[in-house]
Amino acid sequence: MGKNLPTQRRGRGTSPTYRSPSHRHIGTVNLPRTKGEGTVVEIRHAPGRSAPVARVEMGGVEYLMIAPDGLAEGQTVSVGLPRIDRGSVLPLGHLPEGTLVYNVEVVPGDGGRFVRAAGTSAVVVSQGAKTAIRLPSGQFKELDPRCRATVGVIAGAGRKDKPFYKAGKHVNAYRSLAKSAIVVRGVAKNPVDHPHGGGSHQHVGRPSTVSAGAPPGRKVGRLSPKRKRRKK
Repeated sequence: MGKNLPTQRRGRGTSPTYRSPSHRHIGTVNLPRTKGEGTVVEIRHAPGRSAPVARVEMGGVEYLMIAPDGLAEGQTVSVGLPRIDRGSVLPLGHLPEGTLVYNVEVVPGDGGRFVRAAGTSAVVVSQGAKTAIRLPSGQFKELDPRCRATVGVIAGAGRKDKPFYKAGKHVNAYRSLAKSAIVVRGVAKNPVDHPHGGGSHQHVGRPSTVSAGAPPGRKVGRLSPKRKRRKK
């Protein structure tokens, strides 16, 4: 009987290799529910995140926000106030077209779900009954104008420019992301480890496209596309 695939081990979540060390995370990063102006107290690195995190004090209460590019300690950021500036949190319906935003809410009040990686930003395309934004992938999304977002571009855009100079740094960096830094091709494995493994030379040995109903231990390679519904 074959072994579990890496995707199965990661999905189960019980293996230490694919478990994020929660004791290293500095806290939950969501959009605050209160309105007012706050002061940036500290900008620090957050393990498990690609972007730096800013600690903001507002009315005696501190909250964490994903730091935009150009933000510095001592600056003020506003939440819910009619001020369009770097780090301001406003509903999408109050932003003019062409504004760069990040940490966008999908449902009003969920704290932000879209565009949270380093160096990314979305663009407000049009306003109406729904606010249309263009995501970093190029996809257009129509959201409720009451959904909030932060103005600016997320800092840390050049994080991939500096390579890892030794394997240990690579492993430790990916450990905080609950990922494995080592990825082995299926054709380079043994038959017990992967459906593509084994053989006199490295080849798949069977059709690489699998059906959507294939069992988990065999569902590797090129997955079948979704069936397109014909318009009546």
